Amino acid sequence: MGIMAKAIWENTVLAESDQTIDVEGNQYFPPQAIKTDYFKPSEQHTTCPWKGLASYYDVEVDGKRNANAAWFYPEPKPAAKQIKGYVAFWKGVKVEK
Repeated sequence: MGIMAKAIWENTVLAESDQTIDVEGNQYFPPQAIKTDYFKPSEQHTTCPWKGLASYYDVEVDGKRNANAAWFYPEPKPAAKQIKGYVAFWKGVKVEK
């Protein structure tokens, strides 16, 4: 069992897990740890040289939207295969451990 991590925005827990994976200082939460009500698919994509193509979610809480505040790798490159589907956060989303 790892340490419980929580992703919080607007005083709302967006994700919670003791199975996060740390990559480059970001906590990646397993897909089943995500509270899907707060996530809306985004059209945004970026590419990482070693992780591959990232997809994004907008985070929405009480009508407030944080565009592209969460990202994940649906089909990562082999070097990052352990984070397939795992979700990480930025843009003011606080991750507490």
